[in-house]
Amino acid sequence: MKLNEINDIAGARKGRMRVGRGIGSGKGKTAGRGQKGAKARSGVSINGFEGGQMPLHMRIPKRGFNNIFANDYAIVNLGEVQVAIDAGKLDAAAVIDHAALKAANLARGGKDGVRVLAKGELTAKVSFLVAGASMSAVEAVAKAGGKLDVIEVVPAAEKAKAKKGTALAAKKAAKA
Repeated sequence: MKLNEINDIAGARKGRMRVGRGIGSGKGKTAGRGQKGAKARSGVSINGFEGGQMPLHMRIPKRGFNNIFANDYAIVNLGEVQVAIDAGKLDAAAVIDHAALKAANLARGGKDGVRVLAKGELTAKVSFLVAGASMSAVEAVAKAGGKLDVIEVVPAAEKAKAKKGTALAAKKAAKA
């Protein structure tokens, strides 16, 4: 058996109903949309409309807050790091930083670096170089015989602002 020879069992997948293909199909003429009107046309735009009354989604109060200036850290737990070391994805002798965690598929995202949390158990002696860590994670790494250094990471928003400022300064210098 080859991968390109694998098929579904006959009758496992039902084909979609082709609407608007004549009266003999049972879904001809109006294609199951009833008679005329806005709902029979394409691009129906009355979803959520309540006849002029204030719609429910606008009556209910808004909640919460999204801080656009918050740092974006990739969260990594010590238990995941230990599993990666046991599997050979991470080298315990080397310094574990954002790049190493990304290569091991542990750190996803995290424009502003990695934050280490203490969930799980760490038994290997490891040294970390990360943007943030919880106090319990620092203690757990020290207990295992390793060390955890927290570097100061400049947030992406400040990097962009600084880059813009240096570009303007270079432009002024070129004019002078």
